[in-house]
Amino acid sequence: MNQPSTSATQNQQVLDALARCIAACEMCATACLHEHDIRMMVPCIRLDRDCADICRLTHAFIARSSDHAQHVLKECIEICQKCADECGKHEHEHCQQCAEACRACVEACKAYQK
Repeated sequence: MNQPSTSATQNQQVLDALARCIAACEMCATACLHEHDIRMMVPCIRLDRDCADICRLTHAFIARSSDHAQHVLKECIEICQKCADECGKHEHEHCQQCAEACRACVEACKAYQK
């Protein structure tokens, strides 16, 4: 598969967005474990973990210019959007910050695809 034509700046922007999303998701999942009603937070925690994992994989594939980066990028966009939607439902500061990082990651990944 052909690599997208990207500049070093675009490459760094997507890598930075992925790294911020990983950190936000990890922090959100940890903070969710300390919430009063943890059962209500289970879907959020699961998506946080899935999102952090797919962002780590996507980051690695893009960083090494893998021929398969575009495949994982599509999944990354989908999972980040689902995580943003779930975290956005909760009023906790950590969830709102995570939703924002996920949305920014979606936008950076979409821009990288073009």
